[in-house]
Amino acid sequence: MVKVITYGTFDLLHYGHIRLLERAKELGDYLIVGVTADDFDKTRGKINVQQPLMERVDAVRATGIADEIIIEEYEGQKIDDIKRLGVDIFTVGSDWFGKFDYLKEYCRVVYLDRTQGISSTELRSETGAVRLGFVGESNILLKYKNECAYVNGVEVSGICTDDAGLITALSGEKIRFADNYDALLDISDAVYVISHPERHYGQVKQALLRGRHVLCESPIALRETECRELFDLAKEKGLILMEAIKTAYSTAYSRLLLLLKSGRIGDVVSVDAVCTSLNGNPSGDFTRRWNSICSWGPTALLPVFQILGTNYSDKRILSRLWSTEHRFDAFSKVEFVYPGAVASVRVGTGVKSEGELVVSGTKGYALVPAPWWKTDYFEIRYENPADNRRYFYQLEGEGIRYELVSFVKSIRYGSLRSCVEEDVTLAITAVLQDYYEGKDTTILGEN
Repeated sequence: MVKVITYGTFDLLHYGHIRLLERAKELGDYLIVGVTADDFDKTRGKINVQQPLMERVDAVRATGIADEIIIEEYEGQKIDDIKRLGVDIFTVGSDWFGKFDYLKEYCRVVYLDRTQGISSTELRSETGAVRLGFVGESNILLKYKNECAYVNGVEVSGICTDDAGLITALSGEKIRFADNYDALLDISDAVYVISHPERHYGQVKQALLRGRHVLCESPIALRETECRELFDLAKEKGLILMEAIKTAYSTAYSRLLLLLKSGRIGDVVSVDAVCTSLNGNPSGDFTRRWNSICSWGPTALLPVFQILGTNYSDKRILSRLWSTEHRFDAFSKVEFVYPGAVASVRVGTGVKSEGELVVSGTKGYALVPAPWWKTDYFEIRYENPADNRRYFYQLEGEGIRYELVSFVKSIRYGSLRSCVEEDVTLAITAVLQDYYEGKDTTILGEN
């Protein structure tokens, strides 16, 4: 019996895929089809896949062509599969010509001509690209704009900013600058908001009332009631409102959560997250610069609420300020008490510390080294060092492109596919509101 193997994403399965599978089957007696996993696709830069893994597997199975279906999950697996399964022929489309010649050492390699005029990329594009506008002053805006180039189904419609530095940085590009926010909404289907946090609520609400989808840098609002109002408005109008915390879309971070929830370190007893940067004294620039708790608070609070939940029994905020008048902190520490657990976050733009995430459990602990919020690596450690495990996951674009993919998919399918749950967003906003209102807050002094 001659065994044939082929691999592919098989996203939005079409006639070209089916014809390729049929021709692969004709090469032998038994066809094995490897469907690439979502994470492996990401490591290859293929992040615009529309269908989840099991939908793609089911679509291949429904053709009735494959005798066996396997999942491709890691680099080098093809050699392992060929040897393990006793494969005689490896085949793939001719657009990969020469790429897999290294497999000739293990089996015969055949490149098949693809069906012309049909591709998953074209099918995805036929649905129409989302016109995404940008509003704000932060340099992070540039990162999001640049990451759009890697995401299928989105195009930059324009930018609304009064930041001279951003305008200069973009001066050599073909970017449309909107004269005002309304003008940006006129030419956009959706907006990414990264203006000063005090303006988020008004700009998000304005966009939703205009029928535009919104991706807003956290915090979405500075009051919990306003945040709830915005989510309710989005649901009422059938729009997507998504909080932008790029860390939530890091493969390493999401895998860490799964391991913790599976009990890999036992019961979680403590979560400690640190996020700091030295931005200098913002004197006179308080209405444009972000304070520490808004800059870093949402990111640092994310693992606390996603691991321990949002129902803490007690909380304390301690802050050292640049300005009492503007409630502008140089450093803040937030401590939480849960039934059977504790947590703390430390954030600062005027204080520097090691930016680690440490999760302690009854069997071991998880360590995510600095900068943990954009890591591709973490460790699970135990009492016996021989049991320690290291986990590596490639991270592209600091998680921003994966976040943009989720946003575009949410718009396309009409349902929110955010990695940040609504109750987590509300809990983050509630902490910020308490800080601004002085609830559970102690001021340590001024820099």
